[in-house]
Amino acid sequence: MARGDLVALAVAPDGKAGVSVPETGWVVSAEEIAAADAELRPRWATWSQESAARLAARGVRLATCWDVAAVHRLQSGGFRADPGWAWAHVKGLPLDGIPTRGPGELFGPADDDLGDEAVGPAGYLNAEWADGGWADSPARMVRWAQLALEAARIQHSKPGRDAVGEATVRSESGIELLCAELAHDGLPVSRAAAEGLLADIIGPRPRTAAEAAHARAVRDERVLRHAPAGITADLRSPLQVKSLLKAAGMDVPDTRAWRLEQFRDASPLVAALLEWRKAERIATTYGYGWLDTFLGPDGRLRGEWTGSDGAAGRMTASAGLHNMPAVLRRAVLAEDGHVFVRADLGQIEPRVLAAVSGDRALVAATAADDLYRPVAEQLSVDRPTAKVAMIAAMYGQTTGHGGQAARRMKAAYPVAMGYLDDADRRAQAGRDLRTYGGRLVRMSGGTGTGTEPAARVAGRGRYGRNAMIQGAAAELFKMWAVTVRARGAALDARIVLCLHDELLVHVPERAAGDAEKLVGDCLAETVRRWAPGSRVRFLADIAIVRCWADAKATGGTDTVTGSIGGQEGA
Repeated sequence: MARGDLVALAVAPDGKAGVSVPETGWVVSAEEIAAADAELRPRWATWSQESAARLAARGVRLATCWDVAAVHRLQSGGFRADPGWAWAHVKGLPLDGIPTRGPGELFGPADDDLGDEAVGPAGYLNAEWADGGWADSPARMVRWAQLALEAARIQHSKPGRDAVGEATVRSESGIELLCAELAHDGLPVSRAAAEGLLADIIGPRPRTAAEAAHARAVRDERVLRHAPAGITADLRSPLQVKSLLKAAGMDVPDTRAWRLEQFRDASPLVAALLEWRKAERIATTYGYGWLDTFLGPDGRLRGEWTGSDGAAGRMTASAGLHNMPAVLRRAVLAEDGHVFVRADLGQIEPRVLAAVSGDRALVAATAADDLYRPVAEQLSVDRPTAKVAMIAAMYGQTTGHGGQAARRMKAAYPVAMGYLDDADRRAQAGRDLRTYGGRLVRMSGGTGTGTEPAARVAGRGRYGRNAMIQGAAAELFKMWAVTVRARGAALDARIVLCLHDELLVHVPERAAGDAEKLVGDCLAETVRRWAPGSRVRFLADIAIVRCWADAKATGGTDTVTGSIGGQEGA
């Protein structure tokens, strides 16, 4: 076994692990895995994040891996990636022949179970093994690890992967290690601060059902006090809210927030209703029950993480970690003796478009801290219009102001627009796409025969063009995250949140300055690996804070301060 070799690993629920290289296999402890990882640093071939999660629970963090499930999602598209499914794919077996076990077979062998045979005559994995039976004996554990190694080697041998694709495969595997650690470590949240915020927004924690009903009525009354005399409504019913607004002189086709915003300043009723909606969302989704369920006694908020949503490849998290209302970020506080280094990629989508398309004019625009200003000059429009044009182009908006602005982009940036239009056409025709890093984005659900409704075909085209940018941006972000994970270990700097294009790193206060520099350096390193020779400049807002809310997000303002420019040759 040598540094970087593929070594198979399957960790059972009790922490024992089956390990295999092509010549032999062993059953070892988590501690022995940690020692081998530190001394030899192999690339562990695992079926999924499950092994990393079981090791993380025992204080073991692997340096690198080849995650069969993550690579399957990258190479074959979709979310499903259980061992039986991934194995059938790498072996080229018909997917409708994958054996399963029914409810009546959970407590005993099925008629077609193969006992200690891991692979059946037809070439499929034994369903009982795939359901967890692989961990029933040392011999099975080693065999299961051998099969993971076999699957990984087949995936590794697939042709057509360039240097960027190879780096993407490795980072997609590494992100699953990070996901296991994010789920184990959790996000630091002050319970006292969170409960104080909730008390201000939705009232104190109710002790009885009657108190809960009273708090709800109090929230409702803050809106209904502005209603016309004699008019009331159930604010949780869109139809009744629509009638309430009509009685107040606002006849609207629906009650979507963006539609009501235009009345906010003129109508106290609408202003109160919009604030009520924010409070109601917190009360129903992020209230005291949410804290009790997901916030541990150690002050860490925990959810499940996965490295790919199965579509364009963005990370996902449960427990509200990706949708936490901004007001509750005030409760995300670094632990004593620690701070956060918060970093957010700036204007990431248009910069990614420049890199993946190679449009020289757009690449030149990325040299500016605010990319939309040179775009505005190129289009002879103001900055807001330039931003609308860029977003409309990437999201396929063809009508209204956005559509008009997007049409100007074709003349100014023909290569970038051609890249997007080509993806749109292929998606409309039901042809699968591959992102810059090689992720398969399935579009073959559409017939492409002209028998589909035009709106559905057009929508698939818009999805396809955007998936090429969203997917590439996700690949860049995840490569950055795994680089920070690896380089930050020496500083005891641990990522505690990945939110779309934002990293939150928890670090000892004494190492804050070094960690801040490291995060920026890792972005430059990532760009050299992800976009070699492109000359595209990427930016990140990086700040040291004690509270997540203290770091002003830049996504809505495009303000770039304290930027780190990742540029080829930097």
